[in-house]
Amino acid sequence: MQRQWNRIRPVAFFAAVMLLILPSAGCFSGSSRTETAGGGGSAVNLIYYTIGDPDPDLQMVNDKINEVLVKKIGVTVSYIKVGWQEYEDRLNTLVSAGTPFDIAFAPEYATYAQRGAWLKLNDYLGNAGKDMYDAIDPIFWQGVRMEDGGIYGVPTNKEAAVRDQWMYPEALVKKYKIDISKYTTLASLEPLLRMIQEKEPAYQPMELDKDSQNFFALDGYAYVSEKTLPLMVRVLDPSSPVVNIFETAEARKVLDILRRYYTEGYINEDAALRENQGLKRGELVFWKAAGGGPLSENSWSKDRGYKLVASPVTPAIITTESVRGGVMAISADTKHPLEAVKFLNLLNTDPEVRNLFNFGIEGVHYNLDNNGQVVPIPRKDNNGNPIPDALPSYGGVQYTQGNWFILKTMGGEFPDPLDKWDRFRESNREAVNSSTLGFTPDLSRMPLQMQNIEMVWEKYFPSLMTGSVDVDTVLPLFNEELRQAGIDEVRSEVQRQLDSWRAAHS
Repeated sequence: MQRQWNRIRPVAFFAAVMLLILPSAGCFSGSSRTETAGGGGSAVNLIYYTIGDPDPDLQMVNDKINEVLVKKIGVTVSYIKVGWQEYEDRLNTLVSAGTPFDIAFAPEYATYAQRGAWLKLNDYLGNAGKDMYDAIDPIFWQGVRMEDGGIYGVPTNKEAAVRDQWMYPEALVKKYKIDISKYTTLASLEPLLRMIQEKEPAYQPMELDKDSQNFFALDGYAYVSEKTLPLMVRVLDPSSPVVNIFETAEARKVLDILRRYYTEGYINEDAALRENQGLKRGELVFWKAAGGGPLSENSWSKDRGYKLVASPVTPAIITTESVRGGVMAISADTKHPLEAVKFLNLLNTDPEVRNLFNFGIEGVHYNLDNNGQVVPIPRKDNNGNPIPDALPSYGGVQYTQGNWFILKTMGGEFPDPLDKWDRFRESNREAVNSSTLGFTPDLSRMPLQMQNIEMVWEKYFPSLMTGSVDVDTVLPLFNEELRQAGIDEVRSEVQRQLDSWRAAHS
């Protein structure tokens, strides 16, 4: 889902400008930067953008959040959720047009930091932000520190190593007595996919979308920047060169296997066009990949609506990408930097505020069971009857909104273990650092090459990585157009910066 945003897309720009003019769910009056506090005074109002489909009860939750925030730190927030497919263009427009806002979820953290979009936080982390600085694992602060020593965002305190995991329906795993731990390569899946196609025709054997999956991680590779720049290194090799992954033998092997699986009908036909939509509830799929930490199958089961089991296929490696997986940043142009830091500090240290953002209002959106675990309240129709398989009327996007370790755990149909967060901490302690943890190439002086490379990537990547096109024909075209776009120049510059970084961090 990640893409390069250091240019303005003309069509998206004007569309997003129109969206900013129109009212948004949970939105605000752009000229009003204060709200009346309960005691009759006024509170600074912070404009906060994040990703996620706007919920029916977003305004209700926003109002409750503001009641709590006014009492605790004297601020309010205008809580704006922008849809999954629209967020990147909206954020690019906000920054490029200079539209006022205070806080945003920052998936392209480094790119925007290099553009000067985010506030440098170093001077705040010893005072107004000290509590969150102490609460968040130091490895995350190391990961968001840029080459100038600046910290420009607050990382989510979560799993440090996001492992690629392959998930399967538990019912089929038990039915066919499958040891899922034995299947750790793409090639090894073939007999399973063939069996499912023959014996379980209601199931899609393998589900992919246009963002595909980083199958190259199976060979130890990680991107040096966004995946729209297909330059990678082997993260456990401290001397690994930077390569265009699509020129490697490992990539050719992956692409050939995916092509065979597609022609055999194992992969969904619309994979190259399908947007990343997460796990669609009730959809019958045998194999799907996702990145996650310990116990991820619990949340995936809730999303899918039936029990899933999962097995990790990559080692627990802490990478720059994994520790930057959920950064919240403050606009460099905010007129309220101190209040914004206080808000993020509270969000990362106060369980009441953090759980309110994530789960909504107790008694309205969830109840607590006898173990103190969250059990969501189903949405109801106008007659008060539960709506089967309906999404909740409110739900936060957990990885985007701060410290996990002060969240309540989930009960209900697929309950979390009561020691869930202890297991996460143990997993973090056992994870291994990537050899390039903290490295961020600065390619701000190569905007034309980056723009052209992204255009080529968008043209070829989805179809190649879903097996939808002939590899012999399309892969040479992809690499030739990447070279014409300037990937060799960019690779040389990244290699130069990585060599310098390695010398300084040896």
